[in-house]
This record gives sequence, C-alpha cells and structure tokens, in this order.
Amino acid sequence: MAAQKQAFTVPALPGRAPSPPVRRLVFALGDQLDRRSAAFDDFDPAQDALFMAEALDESTQTWSSKPRTAMFLAAMRHFAQQAADDGLRTWYSRLDSPSSAASLGAALAQAVAVLKPQAVVMVTPGEWRLRETFAAHPAAPVLLEDRHFLCSGEDFERHAKGRKQLRLEFFYREMRVRHAVLMDGDEPAGGQWNFDAENRKSFPASGPQGVPAPLLFQPDAITREVIDLIDQRLSGHPGSLDRFAWPVTRADALAALDAFIGQRLPLFGDHQDAMWTGQPWLYHAHLSAAMNVKLLDPREVVAAAERAWRAGQVPLAAAEGFIRQVLGWREYVRGIYWRTMPGYLDLNALDARQPLPAFYWTGDTPMACLRESIGQTLELGYAHHIQRLMVTGLYALLLGIDPKAVHRWYLAVYVDAIEWVELPNTLGMALYGDGGVMASKPYAATGRYIERMSNYCKGCRFDPGKSTGEDACPFTTLYWDFLLRHQPRLSKNNRMALQLKNLARLGEDARASIGARATAIRAGDGIPPHDRPKGLLP
Repeated sequence: MAAQKQAFTVPALPGRAPSPPVRRLVFALGDQLDRRSAAFDDFDPAQDALFMAEALDESTQTWSSKPRTAMFLAAMRHFAQQAADDGLRTWYSRLDSPSSAASLGAALAQAVAVLKPQAVVMVTPGEWRLRETFAAHPAAPVLLEDRHFLCSGEDFERHAKGRKQLRLEFFYREMRVRHAVLMDGDEPAGGQWNFDAENRKSFPASGPQGVPAPLLFQPDAITREVIDLIDQRLSGHPGSLDRFAWPVTRADALAALDAFIGQRLPLFGDHQDAMWTGQPWLYHAHLSAAMNVKLLDPREVVAAAERAWRAGQVPLAAAEGFIRQVLGWREYVRGIYWRTMPGYLDLNALDARQPLPAFYWTGDTPMACLRESIGQTLELGYAHHIQRLMVTGLYALLLGIDPKAVHRWYLAVYVDAIEWVELPNTLGMALYGDGGVMASKPYAATGRYIERMSNYCKGCRFDPGKSTGEDACPFTTLYWDFLLRHQPRLSKNNRMALQLKNLARLGEDARASIGARATAIRAGDGIPPHDRPKGLLP
C-alpha cells in the first residue's frame, strides 16, 4: 500500500510567468490521472509543466454527490502531489482558492494567461461536453488520443460498419481474438466464449458465507482536506463522507486490484448477480472508480484475472465473467457513447415523462429493495451492477421516469460515474430509452426477480407475487402495467413474446385493477397510496 501523503503542497498559479518559460503545458483532467498517457510523452521537466484545476461547475452543473466529488478531488490532489514530488513543475488550482475559476475552460484560460506556454496539450476528454469545450477553446490545446482504452473510436466504427444491430457478444469475441485474451490458439479457453449461464446464482437461505472484508483506504491528510472542503463548500449535496475509503492513488488502486484477484474473484463468477441485505460489497471488484479516473489500466486488470485462472487460483467462469465486463462491456459502452452522441442524450423511445421520485435522493421508501440499494448508494457512493440495473433502474423503467432525470441521478451519486460509461448503461440498458441500441429488449421484471436474487423481500411488507391489493409489490403491479402500456411496441420484439403471452392471460378486471393501482403509484411520487405520509395523499 502506498505511503500516506501528509500534506498537499502543490502551489497555485504564480503571479507572473515563471522562469524558465513553459514550452508545453500539460492540462490533465480529473479522469486522466495516468503518467503514461500521451500527454506526458517526451515530457521535459526543465521545459514543460503540469496544470490541474478543480472547478465548481463540475460538481454543480451536473449535480454531484459528496462521495463522487471526493473521489475526483482526492485522486487529483494525490496525483498532482506525486508529480511535484517526482520533479515535475506542477501548478494546481484549488476549489477553495480565491482565484479559482468556476469552469475548467476558464481555469485553462487563467493558466495560459499567466504561464504563457508555447503550446497546450491534453488527452481528449472522455465526455462529449468537455471535448466540445476544449476543441473550441481559445488556447487551442492539442487533443491527444486516449490510449487507456483497448478499442479506439476508429476500431469501433470498423466493427459497427454494415451491421444492422450492435450486440456485445460479437464485439466481445472480436476483442478476445484481437488482444489474445483467454484464448488457446484460435479457440476460446474452455471451448466456449461466454460462461454467463454459470454467473447467475443466488445465495442460499443462510446468505453469503465468508465474504472477505473490503480493503479500505482510510483518508490521509490530503483526503481529509478534501472531505473538510466538501463538507464546507458543498454541504447541501447528497451523500455522506463518513465512510469514504476509496483508493485515490495509483499504489492504493494496485493494492485493491491484488486484493480482488486474491480474495474475491474466485467467488465473483457464481454470485455476481446476487444481492443481500447489509452486504453492499459481496464479491465485487470495486475497481471501476480507480479505472475510470485512470489509476488502473484495463490491460493490467484483464491480465491479472487471466493469470489467476491460468495459475489455477480461480475458476474459468469467474475469470471470464469479470474479463467480459472490462474487455467487453466497458469498451463496448464507450464505443456506443461516442458513436451516438450528442443525440443519444435526448432519446426517449418509450416516451417516459414521470419525474424522478424524491426518495431517490433520500432512500425514504417502504420498498425494502429500493431502501437498501439507495441507502447504500448515498452512504458509500456505490451499488453493484444488478442493484443499479434490476432495482433502481428497473423501478425507473416500470414507473416511466424521464430518462434524462434518471441519467442525472446516476451521474450524480456513484463514485465511478463518468458520462461515457454511465449514460448508455442508464438510458439504454436500464431504461430502454434508446429503443434497442444497447439492449435487445427492455429488462422488465416483476418483484419475483428481486425475491429470487436477494433476501430483500423478506424484510418488506409487499408481496412480490401479487399485482393488486394493498400488499401487492409495486414492481409487480408496474411490470404488468408496463406491458399493457407498451404492448403495441413490444409485440414487434420477438424476445418479448413469452412475456406478452403471459399478459394475454390477464382478464379485463385484473387489467383494470392493475392500471388503477399503477396510476395511483405514479400519482404518489412512486409510493403506493397506503404507504404515503398523509401530506402526500393526492
């Protein structure tokens, strides 16, 4: 584990141009914390300099929770401090500096005005909004390719060319072959490409056993400064910093990777879709935040998982299931994002217009699964992929919440949320807002799915087997209502045939009762009528 920094000593911008003058100014964003990136190629400490900036807009323009902001700022400050300690001329604009700029574009303009570099270089931003900002910036920064990823935009376009539909499985196989991952010659290891069918086990009634304690990184002096700053300047933002313990340095991220491979990966495959009350971490990697700010390279993550399998330390199904998420899904989602933006943000194929329920910001709901998933999200800045897709995302889909509102929530609350990865997963995968670009069908399910994959329903007053009545599970009511409302569209999708066949068995009385209860739930901000505080009754 890395030695803990005891102070943040990187200076702010000087009052006048430094001597010697700056040849190249490297401007590094908060998700570009990689000294091996193209921006540092041929970096000369005698002539070049690094500049980084904290900007209030990045936490307020897109509303950002306290844990998410802390992840970015703490990782940025540690990166800048390490660069300075290594002898790089480094300047840093802090959020609490009197001269701090409100936006990243304004911060770069300030730096250029003072430092007067001959050229500005930066890795191309990973978000459409920022890429457009800096492509048109008066400082004319040279935008360099982001080498962090294993599939470039040009590579993804070649994959997509001529295909009527894009699907992960075909992309994933191409990536396996191209990068020689989990391959035995020309054949996939184990004789098959995908072990997903073995990765969907629920826990027994006794629950998960022997779950390793999470590797926590207690805040050092630099991170404590960040936490205090956020509590002062962003006190009204959602979330808590009481349990903030994410890896915010390269050394800590490597330690987290080693801990996952050695302790959690062996059982990750079996239970990656399972959920359990009071167990937020389970066997998941908790590496996505470190990867998304570039403290970890996906190549080293994939290689570590494959080495563990080849050494006989983990089952093939576990290694493959994890590698599929990194080499397959992560790269695929990024390709979809850049291929479809900026129009993707406005897609709303199901014409969903319901506002986001207030309880998404508080966790104050009678539904145990939502209370558990949202509560841990606000406390930790974390929920694993099934909690996001099949609890908070599923409820948003069935209720008919506006995709942009759901997108803003996901982008706000998770420490690993950056728009290129969050938007397609939310709008496309969870909400089917893109009409099938990301997913071949809506991921619609009743409360029975949550009952099967967790113990949440045992602590809930609602019955997942019922669709009507005071004790009917809102997920189940809204599931049938979802099929009824969207039946004409869904009837054109072959993968929905069985669900629509079951829908056809509902009589008129049942349909009317389901529709009435669903309407009442939507009218009550997503809460069933008998569970609302009296002041919320319509």
